[in-house]
Amino acid sequence: MSSPICRIFPTPRASLEGLNTLDFDNGLESRSKRVFSLSLNFEYETQEIKQVMRAVVYDQPFKVTVREVEKPKILHPDDIIVKVTTSCICGSDLHMYEGRTAAQQGIIFGHENMGIVDELGPGVTALKQGDRVVLPFNVACGRCTNCEEGRSAFCTQVNPGFGFMGCFALPSEPNLSHRYVAMGPYPGGQAEYLRVPFADFNALKLPPGKEHEADFALLADIFPTGWHGVQISGFKPGESIAVFGAGPVGLMAAYSATLRGASEVYVVDRVPERLAKAKEIGAIPIDFSKGDAVQQILDIRGGKEVDRGVDAVGYQATTGDGKTEQPNAVLEALIRVVKPTGGLGIPGLYVPSDPGAPDSAAAKGYISFPFGKLFEKGLTIGTGQCNVKAYNRYLRDLIIAGKAKPSFVVSHELPLDQAAEAYDKFDRRVDGYTKVLLHP
Repeated sequence: MSSPICRIFPTPRASLEGLNTLDFDNGLESRSKRVFSLSLNFEYETQEIKQVMRAVVYDQPFKVTVREVEKPKILHPDDIIVKVTTSCICGSDLHMYEGRTAAQQGIIFGHENMGIVDELGPGVTALKQGDRVVLPFNVACGRCTNCEEGRSAFCTQVNPGFGFMGCFALPSEPNLSHRYVAMGPYPGGQAEYLRVPFADFNALKLPPGKEHEADFALLADIFPTGWHGVQISGFKPGESIAVFGAGPVGLMAAYSATLRGASEVYVVDRVPERLAKAKEIGAIPIDFSKGDAVQQILDIRGGKEVDRGVDAVGYQATTGDGKTEQPNAVLEALIRVVKPTGGLGIPGLYVPSDPGAPDSAAAKGYISFPFGKLFEKGLTIGTGQCNVKAYNRYLRDLIIAGKAKPSFVVSHELPLDQAAEAYDKFDRRVDGYTKVLLHP
């Protein structure tokens, strides 16, 4: 661990002891009987200089700025400091950007991060300075029961009160320091440096160099989350699947289903650029602005329902106009389109409170949906945040082997200083913004 930089402030204290007199006699200097003594005593004070870095900081709804903040420090022996090389903008960042969470002014955004190990705490043993790593968006201790069972998204050590998980970059609700929407008490990584707790467990090592940078960056969240959505739907190779939402997670779910041997993949959205991306990977695009998405799928399949469904939209679902929010829209559609005894995977985000909800029930996290029909059809539901650590090393190896290239979803790679413009355009779904990577 490097030592703090200090500045030395000398404080002189001068004193005259005696008096010096100079007698000039015929050009000769004679010393008087009195002796001159000047002493300078210095007292040294040290003051630590705060090191700063650039970071994306939340100011208010629909406004972020890049400005200087304090650089993170090692706070625990298990910490590392990572010099960030890539940090992604996620749909979850947009929930905060729009003021739809408990995000407080001044937090640093960014929970999809990768970079180079710059400093290590004395307790870190599996990593070394210079290692290239990617970090899961959800922080976990690696030691509690849930972590040991592969459920790192539900770590009880970083989240003892257990509302959601401890993660990078989202603000805490009062007295609930790890609830969503805090992804932490941990500042985010849309910055030049990031502190990573429990580093031996959380950091996934990558091959050195710069190869596959965009692909590896997606291991922090959306590739594992898309895979997770398919997994918790109960999917098996050869089955058909409908994915609602063609944002980054939805596209990753469709891609994951294809990698895992789906016979047919339907992707529902209304943004042309997103639907075009879905078509590029062999999925069947369904534009719900042109009519009921479920009926379109049933018409294509001759009235036959699909085996599995994935909700990659979450609580800000809309009707076909793309403007009117209807939080239960995707849940209702999935129950209609999935066959009896099929399964639903719901990685799309739902929250226990929503300041901008369209009604009082949704504001408290209550969403109605046809549970009677769900029961009648014998459908199963899998929900919850992705256990990134359960998937990321295997997905990394698929990338290295050339079997997966998730970076097809990336539309823009920009310097950190352009973050404000990127947030604006990504939020408005304009100019082809589907997935943005920031490089400090």
